[in-house]
Amino acid sequence: MVLRSIALKAGAVVLLAVALASCSSLPQSGPDDGAIRANAASEVKSDGQKTPYVLVDLSVGALEDIVSPDPSSIYASFRGGRGSAPDVPVGVGDTVQVTIFESKSGGLFVPQEAGARPGNYVTLPPQTVNRDGMIRVPYAGLIRASGRATSDIEDEIESKLVTRAIEPQVVVDVTNRRAAKVTVTGSVRAPATFEVGPAGERVLDAITEAGGLSDPAYESFVTLRRHNRQATVFFNNLITSPQENIYLSPGDTVYVYSEKRSFLVFGAAGGQGLVEFQTENLSLMEAVGKSGGLLDSRADPGQVFVYRVEPRSTLEKMGADLSAFGATERAIPTIYRVNLRDPAGFFLAQQFQMRDKDILYVSNSTFTDIAKVVSLIGTVSGAPATVTGDAATTRTAIETLTN
Repeated sequence: MVLRSIALKAGAVVLLAVALASCSSLPQSGPDDGAIRANAASEVKSDGQKTPYVLVDLSVGALEDIVSPDPSSIYASFRGGRGSAPDVPVGVGDTVQVTIFESKSGGLFVPQEAGARPGNYVTLPPQTVNRDGMIRVPYAGLIRASGRATSDIEDEIESKLVTRAIEPQVVVDVTNRRAAKVTVTGSVRAPATFEVGPAGERVLDAITEAGGLSDPAYESFVTLRRHNRQATVFFNNLITSPQENIYLSPGDTVYVYSEKRSFLVFGAAGGQGLVEFQTENLSLMEAVGKSGGLLDSRADPGQVFVYRVEPRSTLEKMGADLSAFGATERAIPTIYRVNLRDPAGFFLAQQFQMRDKDILYVSNSTFTDIAKVVSLIGTVSGAPATVTGDAATTRTAIETLTN
C-alpha cells in the first residue's frame, strides 16, 4: 500500500508537469507581452491621456457639410487663366531684329540717293540680347530689352530717334526665343522643354505637347512651379474647372506625378489591409464592396465606421462641440458611423465619398463576442476532462504494475 501511494503521488506530479508543459507550448506567432516586457532594457509607459475625437452619425445634414479638400488651386495661386494670352517679354539670349522706317528718303537711315523706294526702311542685323539684357541701336545707343514687351522697346527706340530721323517708326521682331521656354516633366510620355509662342501656352497645352499622361488621369496630379512658388491641382480638375488651365509664363516648370489613392480596411469585412481606389471617386458603399462586403457571421451592419482627420471648419458647420480641442487646432480626428441595418443608410453610404488614407472599420456583432467567450469556456472546460482521463489511465497503469 505504501508503494501504491507513492506511485500515485508520483503519477500526479507527472500529470501536473505535463499540464504545465502543455500550457507553455500553446500555438503562438511570436513572443507574448510578458516575454517582451521581461526582456526590455527600459519601458516608457503611456501617460494615460486619451486622444479626443469627434463621433458623427452619418446623416443628410452631415453630408451637406462635408467638403472634399482638393489640392491647392493653381488658379488661386497664379491667376492668368482668363482673357487673352499675356505678352511674352523678351529675355536674355533671345535674338531680335530691329527695322526702322522713315517717312521719306534723305533721313538718317534712308539716304537721298535711295529715291522713293517702297517703305523707306532699313533692317538692322539680328542681335542677341546680352547678359545685361541690352541691345544696341545706331544713334539710339543701348536699349534695355530683357523683361520688356516688344512694343515698349519700339517706343523707346522711336523716342530716341525722333529728333534725328524723319518721323521714325520702329518694328522689333523676336526671331529666336531662348528665354521664353517652359519645361514639362514627370509622368508624361515625352518630357521636354517648349517655347512659349505669342498665342500663349496653357497647362494642358504643355502636357499635350509632352505626349500626354503616362498614368491614369484619376491618380495624376499637376504641380506648377514658378520662381519660388508652387501649387498643385488634381489633373481632372484641369478638365472640369477650365479656370485652372491657366497660361504659363517663361521659365515655368510643369511637374506631373502619379499618386495611388488608397484606404485601409479592418474588422469584420471580407478583406483586410490596403485597398486602392482605382477610380476618380469612391463612395463608402463602393469601398465596402471592394473590401469584400460585410461578413454575415461576424459583422454588425449597424456599426460601420470611417476614421479620418477633418478640418475644424467642417465640424463647426455640423455644430460639433470642439471644446476638448485647442482653439488653434485646425485638424480634428473624426469618426463617421453609418447604420446599414437602416435601409436609408445605404443611400447615405453611397453619397459619402472616401478620401485617400481613410480607415474603414466594421465592428463585430455582440453575438460574435459571445460566441468567442462560449468557445473559450468550452476549450477551458475540456482541458480538465482530458487531464482527468489521462490521470485515470495513468492510475490504472500504476495499479497494474504495483499489483
